[in-house]
Amino acid sequence: MTEPDKQLYIQMFSIHGLVRFQNPELGRDADTGGQVLYVVELAKHLSRRPDVRQVDLFTRLIDDPRVSDDYGRPVEQFSDNCRIVRIQCRGKRYMRKELLWPHLDEYVDKVIKFIKKQDDIPDLFQGHYPDAGYVAMRLSELYGLPFVFTGHSLGIPKKQKLRNDGMRESEINKKYNIETRIQTEEQILKKADLIVTSTNQEIEDQYGLYKNAKTPEYKVIPPGIDVERFHPYYHDRLPEIEKSEFCKYAQASLLNQMERFLMYPDKPLILALSRPDKRKNISGLVQAFGEDRELQAMANLAVFAGIRKDINEMEENEKDVLTRMLLMMDRYDLYGKMAIPKKHDVEYEVPELYRIASEKRGVFVNPALTEPFGLTLLEAAATGLPLVATNDGGPKDIIGNCENGILINPDDPGEIADAIRKILTDEELWQQYSKNGIMNVRRYYTWDSHAQTFTEAVFQLLDERFGSSRQQRASAREKSVGKRLSKVNFFLITDIDNTLIGQDNNDLAELIQWLTENRAKVGFGVATGRRSESAMEILEKHGLPRPDVVISDVGTEIYYGRDLQYDPGWDTHIAHRWEPEKIKNTLKQFSFLKFQDQAAQRKYKISYDLNPGKDRIAKIHDALTKNKIRYTLVYSHEKYLDIIPYRASKGKAIRYLSYKWEIPLSHFLVSGDSGNDAEMLRGEQMGVVVGNYSPELEELRGVNKIYFAKAPSSGGILEGIRKYRFTGAGSPKNRKKS
Repeated sequence: MTEPDKQLYIQMFSIHGLVRFQNPELGRDADTGGQVLYVVELAKHLSRRPDVRQVDLFTRLIDDPRVSDDYGRPVEQFSDNCRIVRIQCRGKRYMRKELLWPHLDEYVDKVIKFIKKQDDIPDLFQGHYPDAGYVAMRLSELYGLPFVFTGHSLGIPKKQKLRNDGMRESEINKKYNIETRIQTEEQILKKADLIVTSTNQEIEDQYGLYKNAKTPEYKVIPPGIDVERFHPYYHDRLPEIEKSEFCKYAQASLLNQMERFLMYPDKPLILALSRPDKRKNISGLVQAFGEDRELQAMANLAVFAGIRKDINEMEENEKDVLTRMLLMMDRYDLYGKMAIPKKHDVEYEVPELYRIASEKRGVFVNPALTEPFGLTLLEAAATGLPLVATNDGGPKDIIGNCENGILINPDDPGEIADAIRKILTDEELWQQYSKNGIMNVRRYYTWDSHAQTFTEAVFQLLDERFGSSRQQRASAREKSVGKRLSKVNFFLITDIDNTLIGQDNNDLAELIQWLTENRAKVGFGVATGRRSESAMEILEKHGLPRPDVVISDVGTEIYYGRDLQYDPGWDTHIAHRWEPEKIKNTLKQFSFLKFQDQAAQRKYKISYDLNPGKDRIAKIHDALTKNKIRYTLVYSHEKYLDIIPYRASKGKAIRYLSYKWEIPLSHFLVSGDSGNDAEMLRGEQMGVVVGNYSPELEELRGVNKIYFAKAPSSGGILEGIRKYRFTGAGSPKNRKKS
């Protein structure tokens, strides 16, 4: 019986590609490969464990006529406690992963909304590949929970390989957004509680290239395979095993596809199965076969290079690989000796494909230039098919453990051909490799063992951070920013100078008491022109509680909690069409503008001193507009002028908080005293102008849901709380006051 405090809720993230439970379209493109199979199988097998209560696999929602309707379903249920959750991000069209980087903070925000709506916070976040790693990292920071990362492939090795292939650095970055990816991977290494890898080589030769390589803890947990699906080829001969109609149909379909190409289809089969990617080195295998007449005489070659309809409609990488394969087939005159089918069904046909090759006493070849793991090697081995594979990464571990094949240099076609020939011509060696593969895959590489090792590592993480009981973990989660903001239903946000804190602070103690008494349901935040550090200093000086949210620098930055966690989602949102240098150059012409010192300038705020004068503000607006600059202008206290992005302001930041944390705007009470508060006072939220307000706010008098208090500063805020009956019960009592 599972202990009640051993019930894990795991949120996994694998954002790009096409992810579904049934019949994944592996090989369709560069983004739908082994990672999809990995995350789907991991989710399924984790959910079957008695110590796991829920597994959610998050990916991107796609509604695009070019792909199946399956990818547009917001939730796809595998079992009662396992589902795929699809979150819309950067529209609904299917796109390659490199285009999603600028939109990952949007994804984070929508996951937060999902978590609050379901009112259930996980025990950890796991990211697969650096895009999902970024999302999981941000969520772990907000909710104070462990972050586990599985890279699948890494940016620095990819960049090195592309440069070695002759691609220019500028071209690499433009096409693959590689610098953003590498910087994110460095961040992940600093923040991750655990990095899960498939091999030791991955740790040493790939992660070892990063500055922060020594920071995280690593755990080698090889992926597994479904040994029921990939059963040995000879099982179908056993009288007690009835082959399913699906499998019979799949086998017949595959044989029919290959026989269309092959003159002598009964010969041993050299099989390759991979995405049409240059790193997979399909051309190296075709060259090895094409240059060896003896090998052509004794065997056929079948290359299943993804799923294709029209090569001309594919991405450049895939198009180049497939075009070269066809040209090499023609160059070496391999007609009748080489099969290149256009599609294969992953669910039923792929297992049968391995078994067909085994029945024909063939060999499976993975000649990849680099191979982080190589799941197809395990699949082939489990059916009894011997291996020839690249002497790199995962294949070294797999063949080392299973003793079922030969490692080769993928750059040497002759070595590839010799290894294939050696296995095909030695029946005793073929039988030994076949038997070893079947037995040792089941010994070393099953999803059940992977899931067990993974959950053991997770429980160890949780025990080290929170203690071993559910109560301890729940208590720790309660203290996190994410949990706190998921629970509050109301928010008080106020300016600091001359609003929250003024010359007369007699009412401040009462406001502090009210905030303390209502903390369970009311969040507290400040919106200020100050920098975040300066805001915290003055709040601490006056004995105010640490705010849940700090909107600083006139609404251009947002921070959360005691540790001032920065919100990059807001940063991403307001960066659109922000042109600071163009703004500075445009405003140089005005002698009445005095550029404030450098400490006042921020990434998204340009600050000037401006004394009142006829038409000065109008002239600034006119100059910026004529230069087609998008901006927001904030003028306050008849002295300070700030130019910020057109998407930024205190009010827009509050609306962003309302959206992100699912708190209705009508549940926000905001207060201010000057012109830089005007925009945040307007709208659906409840606005309070304190009694000591600046003249520029007089224009708001009479505007709906804006109350002009008589009392100054914190007394005015208390007056507004009473006026609006903010939060109902718990509002400060009316007092007699002159």
